[in-house]
Amino acid sequence: MANWVKITNIDEIPFMGSRKILIKDKEIAVFKTKDNSIFAVNNECPHKQGNLSEGLVHENQVTCPLHNWDIDLKTGEAQGNDCGCTKTYESKIEKDILYIAI
Repeated sequence: MANWVKITNIDEIPFMGSRKILIKDKEIAVFKTKDNSIFAVNNECPHKQGNLSEGLVHENQVTCPLHNWDIDLKTGEAQGNDCGCTKTYESKIEKDILYIAI
């Protein structure tokens, strides 16, 4: 059973951007996309461990700032010819507050 952790008001996550969250020893990047969807993934690219929270958000992807790998925010999978995966976290919004399942 998931342990839901209260994160922040969704207005605190920048449009087409991210916010870095630290929960115990986990660094999680929370993204808001163009259609206001919210995604949460490990803040680590599967390639060279770049901070995904510093990447560019486009559609439902983020581009790692180190080597331009595109990571699907829904699945955590690298796109194109690249391969690898970062962990994703289930999220929910209740009364404009974001919760993540840890």
